[in-house]
Amino acid sequence: MSQTIEQKKKHLHELIADFSTAMLVTRAPDGHLHGRPLALADAQHDGKVYFSTSIESPKVAELDADEHVAVTFQDDKRYVSLTGTARTTRDRALIDRLWSEAWKVWFPKGKDDPTLAIVTVTPDTGEYWDQTGLAGVRYLFRSLEAYAAGTKPSDGTDDRQNAKVPL
Repeated sequence: MSQTIEQKKKHLHELIADFSTAMLVTRAPDGHLHGRPLALADAQHDGKVYFSTSIESPKVAELDADEHVAVTFQDDKRYVSLTGTARTTRDRALIDRLWSEAWKVWFPKGKDDPTLAIVTVTPDTGEYWDQTGLAGVRYLFRSLEAYAAGTKPSDGTDDRQNAKVPL
C-alpha cells in the first residue's frame, strides 16, 4: 500500500516524536564529520528539530563555518535520518518556549544563562526505516523466507517501513 507524501511526513514526525536524543553530525574545521548525541528539545510537524547548546560549544563554530548537517535517531526497530541546514540562535522567546529544567545541569543560571543557545535544524529531506507493527512483521517473514531460500529479502518496497520524504 503506497502512502501519500503527507502520510509519509506524518509518519516521519510520529517516529521523531518518540525519541528523546539524536546524533547531530556537523563538519569539523579539518573537514572530517563530527557527530555527537544531543537531547531533543522539540520536533515540529514540518520536520524542524531543536536542541539546546552552549554558545561556547565547538559545534557552534562548526555550524558557523558550514551549516549543512545530518541528524540521526535510532532504537532497536526504528531509524530516522534528516539532512538539511542548522543555525544557532539566542532568541529569548524560543528559549523560553523550549526551556527544560533538566538543562539546568549544563546551564546553572537557568534559561537566562548567557551561554544558552538553540540549534535549529531545518531538514530538506528525511528517511525512515520502521520495523515496528505489521510492516516489521512482514519484513521479518520476508527475511526468514529469504534466509531459507539463500536469497536477500526485498528492501524498501513497503513505504510504511522505509521511505524518503521531501520536507
